[in-house]
Parts: sequence; structure tokens; C-alpha cells
Amino acid sequence: MLKHGILGLLNYGEMTGYEIMEVFRDSLNYFWDAKTSQIYRELQGLEQKEWVSKRVVPQSGKPDKNIYSITELGQRELLRWLADDDLGLRIKTPVLMKVFFLGERSADENIRYFEQIKEKCELFLKSLEAVPRHIDTYNKMIGQEDKALYWQMTVEYGRRSMQMQREWAQDCIRRLEGK
Repeated sequence: MLKHGILGLLNYGEMTGYEIMEVFRDSLNYFWDAKTSQIYRELQGLEQKEWVSKRVVPQSGKPDKNIYSITELGQRELLRWLADDDLGLRIKTPVLMKVFFLGERSADENIRYFEQIKEKCELFLKSLEAVPRHIDTYNKMIGQEDKALYWQMTVEYGRRSMQMQREWAQDCIRRLEGK
């Protein structure tokens, strides 16, 4: 999945590995986390598959700069992945696996657990406040208003998902306090 995220970003224009990480941090990281080392490892794999090409720009006094761009093969792979019938809907939810077995602990411990979920959701929702600014910045960079609409829809999904999880955690707390 990460490789397709990188291909999607490079489809907007060429970037260095550092620039990919920055854009990733400001956009995709809200729903797919990746470390810098993972991105560079994926770039090597994408280059081996000839889905991206690398142009080396010599720099004096510091390491050479590697600039990556998507190839025609990479664009075909990106479009193949986008057209794939797998909708990406998954039922594997680690938090629910844990909740299923929380009956092994005390209600007080579990109330604290659900309070942590609520706090994480609230932090995530707070972090989304910066996203419209990021969308505006990257939209200006690539100048394709129609693509920004999809970025906005992605943010809205994340916002609604976090709101639902926060409300669910609050409901769980109420139920445990009523025991």
C-alpha cells in the first residue's frame, strides 16, 4: 500500500525522498503511517521495478540530491491499483480485538482505557485543523483543483471516523460507570 501512496505522490510531480516524506507527513500520514526509512526502502523497490526513475543532482559540500519521478510503468501500476476491485475495506480492527477481552480486567481499568481512546481521538481531530491549510498549499503547488476535492473527502472520512470512535468510547464509559 505504501508503494502506491508514493507512486500517487510522484504522479503529481518529481520529488526528493525528503520532499515525499514532508508531503506524506502533511497528508497521507493522517491515515497511513510510514517512517522515513520505510519510504526510502520503498523508493529503492520502486526503482528496481522501474516504476520510478532517479535523477542524481550533484551538490558541493553535501550529499548528492536524488530526485524521483514516476515512469510510464509506474503510472500504469498506479492506475491498475486504483481500478482494482479490492475496495480496501477491512474488518481487522486491533482496538476491537482488545475490547473483546477487556472483561478480564476491572471496570475502572477499562474506563481509563476508553478515556485514552477518547483522548487520542480528540488529539487526532485537533490535528485535522491544519489539514485545510496543507490541502491549499499542495493544491497551489500542483495546480489541480479537481484533485484537492478528493483530498478533502479523505479528510472528511477521517474526521467522521474519529468522531464516531470518540462517541463510541464515551458510550462504553457510560455503560461501565452504570455497572
